Amino acid sequence: MAETQPLHLPDLYIEGFLGIDKLSIPRLGRVTLLAGKNGVGKSTVLDAIRVYAARGRYPALRELLEGRDEISIDVDEDGDTALSPDIDALFYGWNALGNGRIKIGPYNDDSQLRIEIASPNDVWNLIQSGSPSGFWDIDAIQAVKVTFQGSTQIIPWSLLPRVRNSQRRWSNDQRMYPTVKCESLGPGVLTNQDLARFWDNVVLANNAERAMEPLRFIFGKAIENVVVVGDNTSRFASSPRRGGRRIVVNLNSYNRPVPLRSLGDGASRMLGVSMAFTSSWNGFLLIDEVEDGIHHSLQRDFWRMVLQTAQANNVQVLATTHSWDCVSGFARAAIEYEEAEGILYRLSKRYGELRAVEYPEDELKIAADQQIEVR
Repeated sequence: MAETQPLHLPDLYIEGFLGIDKLSIPRLGRVTLLAGKNGVGKSTVLDAIRVYAARGRYPALRELLEGRDEISIDVDEDGDTALSPDIDALFYGWNALGNGRIKIGPYNDDSQLRIEIASPNDVWNLIQSGSPSGFWDIDAIQAVKVTFQGSTQIIPWSLLPRVRNSQRRWSNDQRMYPTVKCESLGPGVLTNQDLARFWDNVVLANNAERAMEPLRFIFGKAIENVVVVGDNTSRFASSPRRGGRRIVVNLNSYNRPVPLRSLGDGASRMLGVSMAFTSSWNGFLLIDEVEDGIHHSLQRDFWRMVLQTAQANNVQVLATTHSWDCVSGFARAAIEYEEAEGILYRLSKRYGELRAVEYPEDELKIAADQQIEVR
C-alpha cells in the first residue's frame, strides 16, 4: 500500500531536553528502531517525541516530570505549600533559569517546538490580556514559554493555590496548533485497563479482525475471538493482573473463554502493540524496550506485523531495544517488507556527546546474516 501522507518527523533534532544536550538523527523511517546500551538516552528520545506530538502543552510536560519523580515544593508568603513538577528538571543540566532552551523537531527551524522560561514581561503581558485579576508578584511567578510555528503560549508553572485554581484559563490559547495522536507503550506488562481501552478503540474502528492477527502468529487458527469482560468497579481494577475489565480469548480447543494473560506475556504484548495502532492512527506509536515479552523466534513475524500495520494506518513508529534478537528480527523484516521503510540507529556516547549511527538496509542484511553486533 502506498504511503498516504508524509511522516510527521522525517528527521529529528533535540537540544537541551532532559539528559540530551544535542542529538541529530538525519533520517527517520516509517518504523525506526533505536538500539544501544541501557542509560544511553533511548527512552529520552521517545519522551521528546511525546512532548513534540503534544506541542508542549502543560499536561504532557507534567505527566513526563511526575513519571520521573521530578517534584518540587512551592511555598508562598502566607506559608501555603503545594507540590508541583520541577520545571528545572525538564532542561538539560537543570539550567532552566540560565540559557536553558529546548528544541524538538525536524532540522527545519520553523517546524521545531521550542520551550524556555518566560520572562517577567511575558507574564505581565499574560495578566494584562485577561488572566486572573488581583495583585501578583510578577517576579515570583515562574512560567514557561512554548513556541511552535509562530504560535506562542505562556504557561504559568507555579501550582500555589492562588495560581492553581486559574491555571486552565491562563494556559488556554486557541492559536496553538492541534496535537498529533501519540500512544506510548512502556517496558513491561500492559495493564488490563490499557488493554481494555485499546480494545474499545479497535471495536469502534471495526478493526477487530486485523488486531487479532498478531496472536495468530503464536497460536495459529486456534484463536477464534477476543472480547472484554468485567467492569471498573473492582478494588483491583488498577492492577495489571487482577480485577476490573480484562481481555479473554476464545480458543477452538476449549469450551470456555481463557484470560489473555494465561497465554503468556508475549500474547499480551503482541496484542497490545497491534491494538495501539488503532489509537495512534495517522500519528505516532512509541514503544520502549520493544522486545519485552516477545520470544526470539517471533521477532521477525512481530516486526513484519509492525511494518505492515504502520504503513496501512499511516503511523510513524519509534521503538527502543538493547536486544540482539530484536535487532536481527527487525533487520530481516525490514529487508523483506520494503514498502514501509525501516531504519535502525545505534545510539552511543563518545566523549560525552550522544551520537546516532545509521545502519542502511544493505548493512542490516549483512549484520543479520553474519550476526554482527550493532547494539
